[in-house]
Amino acid sequence: MTKTLAKTLTDTRPIRLKGRSFLALVLSPELPFSNWLERLDDLAARSTGFFLGRPIVLDLEGVDVTQADLKDLLGELGERGVRVMGIEGVRGSVLAPNMPPLMKGGRPAGDIEPEPDPAPAPAASHGKAPEPAKKAEPAIEVHAQRAASSIVITEPVRSGQSIIFPEGDVTILGSVASGAEVVAGGSIHIYGTLRGRALAGSVGNASARIFCRKLEAELLAIDGLYKMPDDMDPKHRGQPVVVWLEGDTIKAERLA
Repeated sequence: MTKTLAKTLTDTRPIRLKGRSFLALVLSPELPFSNWLERLDDLAARSTGFFLGRPIVLDLEGVDVTQADLKDLLGELGERGVRVMGIEGVRGSVLAPNMPPLMKGGRPAGDIEPEPDPAPAPAASHGKAPEPAKKAEPAIEVHAQRAASSIVITEPVRSGQSIIFPEGDVTILGSVASGAEVVAGGSIHIYGTLRGRALAGSVGNASARIFCRKLEAELLAIDGLYKMPDDMDPKHRGQPVVVWLEGDTIKAERLA
């Protein structure tokens, strides 16, 4: 016990704390939840495995929900294999202790390295070194780097693969197989056949577009609005097209 305590007091190496952003899907439930869940089931049925293993954030801004309502909703989503990692837009009092945490819009963050205190004095009876007269402020080290605005994938995207790039545009020089997906914060350019899923403007970019040489997509989405194969104009199937968002409607046009 004494040996362990001594090591704790004399080891001045800092613990590195990191801020990191991850891409999650945001679902915005609408009242009544039963109707919204039916629409969610329809999406899942028409795009098999769409929610499988994905981190999900619930955005409940403007939705009048009680703790009991939220508990039931989380249970319904859990039965559907939808994993909720966080909840936005509700009061903290609505969340029970066993529910996902309250979240707010994330921002890029760098490494945070607390600066070690000066060499510790002899141990006090409560097992901690006395604080120095003036406590050092934590040192925040931010590793700035120019963000890429686009990436180019030179190989085909195979079934089961996901290309996720929230920072900008994605260009695929090959095809996107059925069961694969491409997620971009900007536009998506596919020089082969699009058989899988393409989600452009994933971080809130309504001006993003999707271009492909041959459209056979399982799902198209721009800025959170999606279109399934049954909703696509048959004349665009197998054709080179551009897809864009006009208001709340996804439009498509054949490329010359």
